[in-house]
Amino acid sequence: MNPSKLLQIDSRDNVLIALEPLNAGEPQIFAGQSYTPQFAIPAKHKLAMVDLPVGSSIFMYGGIVGRVREPIPRGGLLSTKNVQHDATGFARRDTLFRWTPSDVASWGGRTFDGYHREDGQVGTRNYWLVIPLVFCENRNVEALRDAFEEELGYGRPKKYRQLVRSMVERHSRGSSVFTANRLEPPPSAERIFPNVDGIRFLLHDGGCGGTRQDSQTLCGLLAGYIHHPNVAGATVLSLGCQNAQASVLMDELRQRDPLVTKPVLLFDQQQSGLETSMLNNAIEATFEGLVAANEIRRQPAPLASLTVGLKCGGSDGFSGLSANPTLGQVSDLLAALGASSILSEFPELCGVEQNLIDRCAEPEDADRFMQLMRDYNSRAKAVHSGFEMNPSPGNIQDGLITDAMKSAGAARKSGTSPVRGVLDYPEYIKDKGLNLLCTPGSDVECVTAQVGAGANMILFTTGLGTPTGNPITPVMKVATNTRLAERMSDIIDIDTGAIIRGEVTIEEAGRSMLNTMLDIASGKTLSKAELLGQNDFIPWKRGISL
Repeated sequence: MNPSKLLQIDSRDNVLIALEPLNAGEPQIFAGQSYTPQFAIPAKHKLAMVDLPVGSSIFMYGGIVGRVREPIPRGGLLSTKNVQHDATGFARRDTLFRWTPSDVASWGGRTFDGYHREDGQVGTRNYWLVIPLVFCENRNVEALRDAFEEELGYGRPKKYRQLVRSMVERHSRGSSVFTANRLEPPPSAERIFPNVDGIRFLLHDGGCGGTRQDSQTLCGLLAGYIHHPNVAGATVLSLGCQNAQASVLMDELRQRDPLVTKPVLLFDQQQSGLETSMLNNAIEATFEGLVAANEIRRQPAPLASLTVGLKCGGSDGFSGLSANPTLGQVSDLLAALGASSILSEFPELCGVEQNLIDRCAEPEDADRFMQLMRDYNSRAKAVHSGFEMNPSPGNIQDGLITDAMKSAGAARKSGTSPVRGVLDYPEYIKDKGLNLLCTPGSDVECVTAQVGAGANMILFTTGLGTPTGNPITPVMKVATNTRLAERMSDIIDIDTGAIIRGEVTIEEAGRSMLNTMLDIASGKTLSKAELLGQNDFIPWKRGISL
């Protein structure tokens, strides 16, 4: 157990984090010094180690995370009233970055069971996609969903429908009593294609209207999903006259897969004439595609075939202490094993840019990262916003009161390895090791983009709880604290709260997490998001989304 209720993350910091609620006026000992809270301080919030005058800097994680706008006495609580956003500046420096890889000798021979694709990628799942090129086709995509899901055994259990039916029956009988077995969902239909994990229907509101750049970007994202290792093939519905033309989609796909090694079934409603003709043809061709996809079997694959998205959402004051650094440990293990990881959420890298710039293996990557960050913040400023407006009410309530404070903890997901690539949305990953991908912090937009860039697994940390998932890639939810893991056990896969209690180290937690990942990657178990059928898909339009 931690001997103190307080924690200083870095020796340069001038604030302490409350690991447990602190009572006003009750002295607390840390590193031989006594600190008396001036007010009741909730767990995860911060108190001043020294008197902080107006204009002085707040330091956490060894860097600037805010500036004092009202005097804060020693032992005083930091809040949005007395602290405003501020962050350390950044510039490219001609420094040589040195990194000592993690010891991965014990992982060298490990494998996971995956789906080997013709282009050399390896999937953790095997899905067929049905995609509209324009929102006009959403209704027809839903018609295909109605036709396929139940008949092929992919329908979700109708447990809530059963509950309503039971209540209707109770009401019609004038009774207030009904038996528990009325709430049990009916047994799922047997899957016709046992080696196909499902058909995913990616509805969206784009493809026409807006700008041509919006449609080009959408086609790039959809091409990333078709090219994705978790996808066996795709059925694409087009109206015909929209900005997002089938030719644009195929050009984007060839950029990612020059030989177009997967079946892409294109259907144009305006060319087909009757809607029924197009849907009949699409159903027949898709069924044949599923027959072929079902022939693929899982085979052992090296851990270097993994590409893992690193994400946080519903963050709290413990995110940077437990779950996020555990992801950083996993990212470093993957880099040492020749695998890939993707760090995104550019609004949540504000204040930690210099560390990532210094870690870029190539000068052009450092320059690109700086330009993407500056352009992003400039677009936000143009609409009277900015990175400083990123923290959500939930973040603030749980101790993350400035964007730089939130970013300093969020960046710990990146570990310590070199940055091997910098991608702009919706580009596809090319380099092994840690990659930076420009996305919003917004949960679903970010995860949608990471998967579109090739992530075949997502590690998602949360301190407040979120059910976010993805249609084709398993999303593993990692709790920063045990209270959340117990309260929302239906959405949490891994609990890192033991780190806060001092029961395990970050290194131990990282190695345990990687073992759990391999079971999910192999399909031996499903993530909680998969069990809930949480198939979120929201393309980013490159507007101002924080």
